[in-house]
Amino acid sequence: MPLWQPLDPLTPADLPTKTVPNWKLTGPGAVLVGLSIGAGEIIIWPRIAAQHGGGMAWAAAVGIVLQLWVNIEIGRWTVSTGETIYTGFARLWRGFAPLFILLTILGWLAPGWGRASGSALKALLVGPGGWGSDAFWTLITFVAVAVVLFGPKLVYKSVERTISALVLVITIGLIIVAFKVTDRQTLAPLPELAAGLVNVGQVAPGMNVKDLFIAMVFAGAGGTANLFYCFYLRDKHIGMGARVPSLTNILRRREEKAPATGYTFDDTPDNRSRFAAWFGFVRQDQILYFWLLNTFTIMLFIFVALAVLRPAGIVPKPGTLIWDEANELGRHMGNFGTTLFLIVGLATLFSTQVTLVDGVARSIADIVHTNFAPARSRSVGWWYATVAAAWIVLGCVITFFMERRGVSDLGFLLNASYMGGFAMAVYVPLTLVLNHRLLPRSARPGWLCTSMMVVASAVYVGFAIACVIWELRS
Repeated sequence: MPLWQPLDPLTPADLPTKTVPNWKLTGPGAVLVGLSIGAGEIIIWPRIAAQHGGGMAWAAAVGIVLQLWVNIEIGRWTVSTGETIYTGFARLWRGFAPLFILLTILGWLAPGWGRASGSALKALLVGPGGWGSDAFWTLITFVAVAVVLFGPKLVYKSVERTISALVLVITIGLIIVAFKVTDRQTLAPLPELAAGLVNVGQVAPGMNVKDLFIAMVFAGAGGTANLFYCFYLRDKHIGMGARVPSLTNILRRREEKAPATGYTFDDTPDNRSRFAAWFGFVRQDQILYFWLLNTFTIMLFIFVALAVLRPAGIVPKPGTLIWDEANELGRHMGNFGTTLFLIVGLATLFSTQVTLVDGVARSIADIVHTNFAPARSRSVGWWYATVAAAWIVLGCVITFFMERRGVSDLGFLLNASYMGGFAMAVYVPLTLVLNHRLLPRSARPGWLCTSMMVVASAVYVGFAIACVIWELRS
């Protein structure tokens, strides 16, 4: 049996008609926000603010804006074809299939979020020095992840509902915290934060190109996580995704056979109109959720760090930021402040933990099942369940050894961001080439989207090259 499974050409078909309003399709952007407000927003950026002040806020804003356009172009491919973006890449060159498996593993294997989530749960229930190891509490969070992914019949509906609820908890909790700590003294960081947003290019003393790259990548989803958006659109039956069955939980429901490849539409007036309607939803979904909500929450996290940690001269040590900030909030708000921020921290990190296990399992399952002939003997759902279960077990095992060797979760989080930046240097320009080369003319990016993707490509490729040079010199 040959290793490579030949990719069927895109099947001609009309785009389905959009018959429901945008608000009823809400979900994909919210799930991506749940992934985006993870470690970057609650650990990396508040730590930068505590250490360097608010002068670097522009980098967070720029990182989110660039990823906004990247996500829109990822959505363009899936709306037009019903395929995942990984299958599109494989249409350009089959070697991208194993490359993106490798990038996914290198970026996300170390369970930094899982351990951070477990530490937040431990701090909330028994205190940071309380009973139980980090590995034990991380195991509890991974059990909860398994319940979310393997409990209901439809995986996406469970993930969407869970993440939407967590995002609501995070947003409301942050607003309460910001309101409670706001007085004349704590309003002082606002001018500094505002100045940091407009002083584009200002870099804090002591911050090297690697640190800046990591910070920009984790302002948003970052790494291959942006690519997960194609799965959410497809399972929500957006555009050509309506022709593809949703991923089902093979433990609860018999899987409907799904095509490995997608569709293309004739460039007729009806199809152009349908594409415009579906793609309009993608733009709105990304602007309202990913850009607006993501920017709002990351600025709130930075503001709270500037108002609480910076005046006290506290730069949290690796693995203790959430507890340090919660403990300091207790001085302003009493035990309520400590508990509330620990709940926000747990919700933030657990939302990322769930979406990462789900997204990684979807990505590897899709690439393997679509591209490798021997894998076709099993369904996509089987591969998804196998990869997700293996990822959960490995996460618990790696956390156990991390703790025994005294390795903090921060190092693994920074490594994930760093590797993710190099992945973005590969797939951002690749997505632009894919959409211009293989989509119907009316579905291809216009001058504005093309220009912004060229800028994003230049930023990520430029940073990747600069980091390689910096590493060699170091």
